[in-house]
Amino acid sequence: MVPGLKSLQYEERLNCLGLWTLEERRNYADLLEVFKMYKGLSLLPFDHLFTTSSVATTRGHSTKIEKHRCQLDLRRHFFSQRVTTKWNLLPEHVIDAGSINSFKNGLQKLRQTKMGLFMDYSYPGWTFLSE
Repeated sequence: MVPGLKSLQYEERLNCLGLWTLEERRNYADLLEVFKMYKGLSLLPFDHLFTTSSVATTRGHSTKIEKHRCQLDLRRHFFSQRVTTKWNLLPEHVIDAGSINSFKNGLQKLRQTKMGLFMDYSYPGWTFLSE
């Protein structure tokens, strides 16, 4: 739809337009929903889906979520499983945001510095957390 971008690869088009991939948008929305549950802004309480880590010495923030083992591959794609690792990677200042908008701003800044935070898989040539 944008003239001149038809011949470019998907990743290059996204970079030119400054857009997020579908995967990044899904993960962003998942983290936003967990934040709403954590702050009590959702109808579903945080404690119904997640168990906070009982380990007193955790790296990162104090609200780490325990990740349960999955026997079935199907279970790994459930909301409560797929969001746990990304939530646990967030820094304390983003988790302690006072409002939804400040949480969103914190996620935006994190994406600029750690692009792979919202990605499940890596693409060649892109900079990610593991590199």
